[in-house]
Order: sequence, then structure tokens, then C-alpha cells
Amino acid sequence: MARVLTPRAEDFPRWYQDVIAKAQLADNGPVRGTMVIRPTGYAIWERMQAEMDDRIKVAGAENAYFPLFIPESYLRREAEHVEGFSPELAVVTHGGGKQLAEPVVVRPTSETVIGEFMAKWIDSYRDLPLLLNQWANVVRWELRPRIFLRTSEFLWQEGHTAHATEADARAYARKILHEVYEDFMVGVLGIPVLVGRKTAGERFAGATNTYTLEGMMGDGKALQLGTSHELGQNFARAFDITYSSATGGQEHAWTTSWGTSTRMLGGLIMCHGDDNGLRVPPRLAPVQAYVMIVKDSDGGALGSVAGAASKLRDALRDAGVRVGFDDRVDTPFGRRAVDAELKGYPVRVEVGPRDLAAGNAVVVRRTDGSKTPVAVPDVVSRVLAALEADQQTLHDEALALRESRTVEVSSLADAIEASSTGWARVPWSQVGPAGEAEANGKGVTVRCLVRADGSVPDSEDEPDLVAVLARAY
Repeated sequence: MARVLTPRAEDFPRWYQDVIAKAQLADNGPVRGTMVIRPTGYAIWERMQAEMDDRIKVAGAENAYFPLFIPESYLRREAEHVEGFSPELAVVTHGGGKQLAEPVVVRPTSETVIGEFMAKWIDSYRDLPLLLNQWANVVRWELRPRIFLRTSEFLWQEGHTAHATEADARAYARKILHEVYEDFMVGVLGIPVLVGRKTAGERFAGATNTYTLEGMMGDGKALQLGTSHELGQNFARAFDITYSSATGGQEHAWTTSWGTSTRMLGGLIMCHGDDNGLRVPPRLAPVQAYVMIVKDSDGGALGSVAGAASKLRDALRDAGVRVGFDDRVDTPFGRRAVDAELKGYPVRVEVGPRDLAAGNAVVVRRTDGSKTPVAVPDVVSRVLAALEADQQTLHDEALALRESRTVEVSSLADAIEASSTGWARVPWSQVGPAGEAEANGKGVTVRCLVRADGSVPDSEDEPDLVAVLARAY
């Protein structure tokens, strides 16, 4: 295959940009830091949305929509929140040709505006829990943008909930963390995420606790793929989210928020991609099997190539496979095959006159590049088996990479050194807030805290916690 991408080992950031461009996933927008998501990239995002949305609804949350513009005064009600977001805010001061009486912020996140309406909608303990989610765009002005990873405008879902007790809020934040996010990322994205607790220095602005899901990318760096936050009663106090309890008293609610974004597309590229482009896990792929006519002519006893390819397409579709069809015989086949490789279609079914005359089609698997002649009646079963196997293969390869590039160390200095090539696990007692600040000064962050057995701690004050340090996107 002709080399169309910079090799990953030669220049990983350039390879990443090459994949985005050559696979036609996205382009830079006209305003610095914005992006245009092209149909190929948006189709993957739609699949992400669908899988996530199903899980969010099973968890009990309902979709709603809140305004893009938020009064600046709303953000100022929660001091830590506005301080955390101030450097990233886009503020509108004029509208309709006039200066606005009060500036409005283009939403960086919606805790404040949703908090205002939660206060309006909640009266009694019978109104709780209130479980909301919205699919939207947000704006955070980025100084060093990179498509999908950090853009000034991006797409995401953000969940916001209110509960009667701290225990209920914590349980729900954990439910989203594990049953929605981790289940989706491991089972559909094929990314073996590390799930843990952020340190106080890395918490979401205004939260009392932040949980995170971290993935290792192909170059050994970490990428935060999603977060779930306990907000305590901070926003409930700021926005007067109160309810009458069963005993008749007035209580402040306990709230959570949680989100994932188009950053997951960047994670998909960098976790599974290879020197030939994207490799999309079959359960996620908008096109799972791509039927291609090599050249249309008489295929012997099985009829024309086009006719046989159409029948295979229909049979795959009837078997529940998401199918693409390429009959562009006026375009060189090699160019079309390279394009399919770049876009990461899990399986190609190539139908040409020579193979068809022998009663076969060629099944090409994206994970390993293998090409196997398969008798036409067996193509559907072979494709289904390949899709199932290759979903697991991508996960297992990513897990093997993470395990091979994660080391156990006993000191902060060793952890910082190890972070140049992967992740380091070190006792949190050897790091602490002072050590965390030292690491940050060298471009290394504490990605999360976990217990020795890998489970998520309830507090960063638990004994024997492990800190995972890495360089990150």
C-alpha cells in the first residue's frame, strides 16, 4: 500500500493530523480553534451519541435543552466555578447593534443555568432525584487548539442531577461513571480506561469530588475521556436549590454533573490507529462491512460482479451488519482500497471477476490486514465472526500497550522520569500536593488516584492510595 501518512514512530502528532485530514474526519474552522466535523467524522460521533444516549436513559436521566447564552452574573454566584473558567470564557457585550445591559457568557458548561431552573422546578422531596442530560455545544477559548482534543467549540453531553442526600448523589455519580461511561468506553470504544479519583488540585471548578476515565494513547500519553463530578451543596447554595423534606424542613439538594465530548474521537484515533489510518472498533463503526466491486464484468456461474456484490450487501444488511457499498469502478481500485483503510472500516468484502469465477469473495480485516478468499455462501458468517473477534482484538492490543508502558516506582523522581515514555504508579504518600506541583512544573500530572487493587477510592485521605502520573493531552 502506498505510504500516505507520516509513520507514528517518526512523528506521532503529525501522524494524528494526517489521519484527520486524509480520512476526511474534520478540518479547521475559519475562526482559530474551531473545527468543521466532516461526514465521516460526524457519522462516528453519531454512533457515539446513540450508544451513550441509550445508556444515559437506562440510568434514568432525561434529555432537555438549556440556552447557549448565560448571564455573566450566574457564573459569579459560585466563586470557585467562575475563577476556574474565567480564562476560557467567551463573553458577548453587544447584540442587535447595542451594548447589552449585562454581558452574557457563551456557555463553557451549564451548571449555573441549569441550577437556576432546578431551583425553580424543585419544591419537595417528591421532586427528587431530578436527572437531566443535554446534548449541546460549548465554548472554551483555547490558547493551543488541536482538532478533537482541544478546540474552542466542541460537542458534548452534560448531565446534571439533584438529589435529597449526599449518599444518593454520590451513588448516581458513580453509576454514570461505571454503567454509562466505563461500559461504553471499554465495551464499544474498545479502550481499556483507568477509572479513578482526581486530586484536589485537578478537580472540576466548584466540585467536591471528580472521578475520571483515563485512556493511554499510542504514544504512551494519557487522555482524559470523561469525568463525573460530585458538586456537594455548593451550587445548591449558590442557586438556592432547596426542597421541603418529608418532615417539613427546608433542605439544600446535593447535585452532580458529568460529561463526555468529541474528545473521544481524538482518543479513538490515537488509541487504535496505525500507520495506515483509523481502525474503528466494529461495535462503534458506522460502516462495519464495506462491499467493494473490484471490476464489473461477468463472474461466470454466479453472474455479474455487480449483481453478486449487491446480493452480498443485502445479505449482510439482513444479518444486522451496517454495510457500505462501493461500485465506483471508474476510480482505480487501489485508491479506493487505501481510502477504506484510512477510514478504518473493520471489514472489506472485495468482489472481482477472477475470485467470483472461483466462487469466492475476498474478506479483508482492518485489524491485521489479512486477506482471505471466502466462498460466497460463507461470507456473511465469516464477516460476523471477524467483527466479533476484531472488537476484542483492538481492546486487547490497547490493554497490552498500557500494561507494557506502565511501571511501578517508589519515588516522585522516578515517576516523573518514567512519564517520558508511559505511565507511572507511585504511592500517593510519596507525592502529595507539594510533589504534584513539582511534577506539574515538569509537564507531568497526577491523572488519578486509585486503591492498590485498582478500585476507585472514596477519599484522597484513604491510606495506601496509588497515584498514576503521566504526560497528557
